[in-house]
Amino acid sequence: MKKILFVTGSLALMVAMISCGGPRTDEGRAYMPDMSYSRAYETYASTEALDKAGVHYTAKPVDGTIARGEMAAYPYQNDSIGYAKSAEVKNPLDTASRDMKEAERLYLINCGICHGTKLDGNGPLYTSGVYPAAPRNLVGDPLMVAMTEGTMFHSLTYGKNTMGSYASQLSTKQRWMITAYVKAEQAKKTGTAAPAATAAPAPAAKDSAAVAPMK
Repeated sequence: MKKILFVTGSLALMVAMISCGGPRTDEGRAYMPDMSYSRAYETYASTEALDKAGVHYTAKPVDGTIARGEMAAYPYQNDSIGYAKSAEVKNPLDTASRDMKEAERLYLINCGICHGTKLDGNGPLYTSGVYPAAPRNLVGDPLMVAMTEGTMFHSLTYGKNTMGSYASQLSTKQRWMITAYVKAEQAKKTGTAAPAATAAPAPAAKDSAAVAPMK
């Protein structure tokens, strides 16, 4: 009798284990089916195709979005009003944030090919005859020497005349660093003082009423 019960129980257990191991066919109910089963779209589909499908997506961040660790966005637009107002903008980098060696490196990589290593407008693109129009002499042209930091940054951000925008190649901080480097080199050539760096913010005062941690 015991043997029959043992065999019966073993068979029942095996049947139970086998029945639980098969694939689940009933997925239950989805509370929000449009979120669980989103409509598929072709990779790199044009925005027009998405618009026709009722989806308005441009793959661009929301206006005013600032990447983590990035500086605040430049406030002025690429128009005549923005260009005029850029003269009022000061370089927000304090002295500690101005790594002039790195700024020189960034200048040589991105600007030196046109404006030259000496900032005199004799870059290899011009001297080799590839680029027919003479780039600006950043240290000898009175217009460039008189240009404010803000206007120079504005030109780097949006481009000016035949120079294109460098906003996609250089971060906001890097553009300000190059601006600081150019103004410092102008000061060396002309014997004038470079624009003063923004003072670093003072450390916050400690709360005298704070309770000391228990040991």
